[in-house]
Amino acid sequence: MNPVTILLAEDHAVVREGVCSLLESAGEFAVVGQAETGLEAVALAAKLKPDVIVMDIAMPGLNGCEATRQIIAHNPAARILALSAHSDDEYVVRLVAVGALGFVEKQSSGALLSRAIREVAAGKVYFSPGVSRLLLRNQRKAQERGLAAGTQRDSLTSREEEVLQLVAEGAANKQIAARLGISIKTVEKHRQQLMNKLDIHETAGLTRYAIASGAIEADGKPGRF
Repeated sequence: MNPVTILLAEDHAVVREGVCSLLESAGEFAVVGQAETGLEAVALAAKLKPDVIVMDIAMPGLNGCEATRQIIAHNPAARILALSAHSDDEYVVRLVAVGALGFVEKQSSGALLSRAIREVAAGKVYFSPGVSRLLLRNQRKAQERGLAAGTQRDSLTSREEEVLQLVAEGAANKQIAARLGISIKTVEKHRQQLMNKLDIHETAGLTRYAIASGAIEADGKPGRF
């Protein structure tokens, strides 16, 4: 099996070297590029096209949020995992909103980071337990204000719930159609209905909602409503 190729964007040399050593010692990852700034991350992502981009948030010149946005704009299929000491609400929500598939704190174990990279490489979402709790707390606060999509969950049909789960797990329309035995056009219709009912208009938002409501777990696995 070919190793998962990784671009590591981290401005602190000691941290960067430590993460590289940790990942390459596992035998299943290959760090093919290192970036010290957000601008370097954007350039190397386009040049190397790694399986996963591990992205710090606080970097000189161009922060991780903006670098992620630019990378996704250039290549929507890019898979980005945030690795940061900053796990405040604002940072997490912004990274997910611009397209990151996961978020892990730097305080996490090497085993958890490796698992997160494997999940993101497979196109799934992965949030460390602490970040998952943060997303759930934000969702509940929004529900209390009457602004959350969660207040509309009861209006979802069983088919819409199935589509929601598959979308949040990273499945493309073609894959969803094959899994559910329906046409791609029908999948698109269900996705639009989901977004209209939940007042969520991007895939990252659907993923956050699915985690907060229990449709999937923080590691991208099916959960329970």
